[in-house]
Amino acid sequence: MSTILTVVHIAVCFFLVTIVLLQHGKGADAGAAFGGGGSSQSLFGSEGPVPLMNKITTVVAVVFMLTSITLAYMSATSSTGSVMSSVDSAAIEETAVPVTEQVVPMPTAEITEEAASQEAPKAQE
Repeated sequence: MSTILTVVHIAVCFFLVTIVLLQHGKGADAGAAFGGGGSSQSLFGSEGPVPLMNKITTVVAVVFMLTSITLAYMSATSSTGSVMSSVDSAAIEETAVPVTEQVVPMPTAEITEEAASQEAPKAQE
């Protein structure tokens, strides 16, 4: 059942993306004011295919939401526990490597007399 629902959900996703990309934006009607697109919209009436596309988009969006909620519910009710419940914690502790403390010596600053005399005038300026 979940496999069929997943396939339907993926198909609805692709169809929803396609139908949204086929719709034109609100600014696309400005071209019609200057004489563009007169006879091509007579097939669907004076408003064009907008009402039909809106209805199809609404139906597909509702189907998408229903399949999403159903898949989420099925996933939540079918879970039997955590993915970590099958891991043996004793095996993890046995394979752990003991940590040894390492001492890292700090570098020492060796200032020669030449370097000290060159830095002194810079500090005075």
